[in-house]
Amino acid sequence: MGDPTGDEPGFALPLLLFAGFRTLIDRLHAELAAQGHPDLRPAHGFALQAIGRAGATASELGRRLGVSKQAAGKTADRLEALGYVERVDDSHDARRKVVRLTTRGVDALVRSAQIFEELRTEWAAALGAQRLRDMEAGLRAMTPGNFFRLDAPGWFTG
Repeated sequence: MGDPTGDEPGFALPLLLFAGFRTLIDRLHAELAAQGHPDLRPAHGFALQAIGRAGATASELGRRLGVSKQAAGKTADRLEALGYVERVDDSHDARRKVVRLTTRGVDALVRSAQIFEELRTEWAAALGAQRLRDMEAGLRAMTPGNFFRLDAPGWFTG
């Protein structure tokens, strides 16, 4: 891919960005598996982030992930079966259930944050700290201010 002058074809940029993303996510999940979370998948990580510490109803989860309430419910069912979330009565509305993180779910998110720090340190060592900071600054400049969107699973499949 690319030519000897160093100029890459336009289509290479999204492929390289995706390859970097995929490399980080694959490494994250390999390490999470080694640390006791072998059943977590990338889509689960988006869902756990979308649920957050405050919890979410299935409708809220669906909106945050950009999927239907039914798809969000299925994801919550799977995460509940794996022990990462639980459904509890909503303290404000007895007709609703809130999906919230269990201790295992919080542990997975805490470990994920630590692993991402380690991976960033590896990238800084391989590329040089300033080069990595420049790359991050460039990506920040080229992406919208609300760059952290949790609806990636819906975007990829929709």
